[in-house]
Amino acid sequence: MQNKQPGSANVMAIMGLLFFVFGFVTWLNGPLITYVKLAFELDSDSKAFMVTTAFYMAYFFLALPSSWILEKTGMKKGMSLGLLVMAIGTFIFGQFATHRNYPMSLTGLFVIGSGLSLLQTASNPYLSIIGPIESAARRISIVGICNKVAGIISPMLISGLILKGVTTLEDKVKATTDAAQRSIILDDFSQKIYTPYLCMSVLLLILAIWILYSSLPEVKSSVQNKQTVEAGTKEKSSLFEFPHLWLGAVCIFVYVGVEVMAGDAIGTYGKGFHISTEETKYFTSYTLAAMLLGYLIGLFTIPKYISQQTALKYSAILGICFSGAAFVTSGYVSVFFVALLGLANATMWPAIFPLAINGLGKFTEKGSAILIMGIAGGAIIPKIFASLKEVYHFQAVFFVLMATCYLFILYYAVKGYKTGQKQQLTLEPQYT
Repeated sequence: MQNKQPGSANVMAIMGLLFFVFGFVTWLNGPLITYVKLAFELDSDSKAFMVTTAFYMAYFFLALPSSWILEKTGMKKGMSLGLLVMAIGTFIFGQFATHRNYPMSLTGLFVIGSGLSLLQTASNPYLSIIGPIESAARRISIVGICNKVAGIISPMLISGLILKGVTTLEDKVKATTDAAQRSIILDDFSQKIYTPYLCMSVLLLILAIWILYSSLPEVKSSVQNKQTVEAGTKEKSSLFEFPHLWLGAVCIFVYVGVEVMAGDAIGTYGKGFHISTEETKYFTSYTLAAMLLGYLIGLFTIPKYISQQTALKYSAILGICFSGAAFVTSGYVSVFFVALLGLANATMWPAIFPLAINGLGKFTEKGSAILIMGIAGGAIIPKIFASLKEVYHFQAVFFVLMATCYLFILYYAVKGYKTGQKQQLTLEPQYT
């Protein structure tokens, strides 16, 4: 039985708020890398990058369980539950970071990532199948703007609250030879994280309750994202019969890897040129500003002037060009080109996700979960960079990793998304 279709503007406003929230939480990882390295007295960038490892590996382990949960709860209740788990995770991180307990702080980040895994497993296919697949990239671009605005604000806000005067503090810690005195200084520094994360926990809890009782419609993926079956053939019965989905998961893996490299690792990249922490703590916001510009371009051009797969192709080419420019330059100019990778990355997620889940029908939730597992690229690729740069020149490592990833994205945009699909499928919006 179908209910009256709710206003699309209302639906997009609610989804925009959701994407703002998890963009705000996700893009805190850049300044958190700086925070944990100092607060926990970590002796290498590789150890500090456990922040992104713990956060993004949650997607790998929790994405499939999230699909099972969503099959029971539906997408709307699943989104509410995801926000609740995020609230618990932010509370855990704030509590244990204050006491300088790194393993338990990482546990808190893993819980936050788990909540986001559930939230993203629900929200991304929701946006893709609530309307025609050809305009899915446009809808994802709209909420992506909200996500990236949050990504610009959150690093600046958290840096202003907890990293103010951090360069002076670093020098003071280095100059303090007495272990007890140094511990007192760092204990005082670590306390700054508590109030912001407690406030986030409360706000996430309130939002979880609000989403549960909001006017968001429930959707049935088996109806809205149905397979188109040719005469004389039978409906596909396994996820393994959708090669474009699996290639899409690899594409998501490398895409999130380059996104996190450009966003969260840019501060570490800048330090390679001996730029002070007082400046590098804001670099993540510059990348997100470039992504915001890219989302605005995508919003007005896809699919009116170019298709989402064409946008993906040109974005990959742009990523290769900017990575090469960062490699052959140095200092602030090189950092500028790394920040511009945000522009190249902007339209990738809005294009890859709908292309990869196209026509999955009853497998949409599980297919979405497979794609969300690919977000683990944000854990693996930056960690590889942090480890290899201790042995090889950081610019060379950065370029090789980024160029390799963008080449695969280019392959998916040109050929990979069509693998196993004999014709272009379309989706029609229906509400229950």
